[in-house]
Amino acid sequence: MILPLKFVNQKIEEYAMQVTYDPREGKGTFVYNLTLIPTADLEAAIAVYKDAFKAGVCVSGLIRFIPAGEEIGDFRVQEGMTGIVTVCSSTLDGILMNRGVPLNPIGGGVVEIEQRIPKRFTHLIRYEYTTIDPLQVLISQEITSITDVMRKGSGTILANIRECHMEAEHLIGQVMDDLIGSSFTGILDVGLPNTPALGVEVSPQYMGIVALGGSNPIAAIREAGIPLTMYAIKGLLEIETMSEILDY
Repeated sequence: MILPLKFVNQKIEEYAMQVTYDPREGKGTFVYNLTLIPTADLEAAIAVYKDAFKAGVCVSGLIRFIPAGEEIGDFRVQEGMTGIVTVCSSTLDGILMNRGVPLNPIGGGVVEIEQRIPKRFTHLIRYEYTTIDPLQVLISQEITSITDVMRKGSGTILANIRECHMEAEHLIGQVMDDLIGSSFTGILDVGLPNTPALGVEVSPQYMGIVALGGSNPIAAIREAGIPLTMYAIKGLLEIETMSEILDY
């Protein structure tokens, strides 16, 4: 039996419906990304991640390290490597769905930042047209300048956008309030109904929400010259299994 292709928007919706993370309680399941780096480079990677978190380009400061030989889900980390588990920004779609917000994931891309203010998407790959996570693709193209954003406040970072129905605007506001002070942040822009969000058109009666890509600190690690392999939207984990990056 030949299985049909699963496009990224379908994968996001599938995982988002299983998210139980509640930012008010700090408990529940979230969607994670997995990145492999040489264990010899781990200390340097942690330093970059800390800088990225302090600069505000991460969706979360939560992280987990998987030593060589151990498994996470159906994946075993090979010898000489360390797995880095990070929070995927598609967790936001799950949080919104849990509050009854009708939404459609649109895509992931690169956003221009000028003096720490998001200006516009310069590149965008729509989820419905790809089976590979757009941010994973864009990292491989080396077109980000996240280090510049961290140090100078201007450059390009990874972000994603979804559209939510305008009638749920009050629910969206409640979610935004709940995210304040939680372990999940990184909302870049909430557009007006029927108005483009950072230059991306939305459907009639919808409004766009742009969030930082969970892959930003990983892209910053790559910009630092550390080799890595990333697996986006890898699975679901309990938030309690994670630790704060600043504790390392």
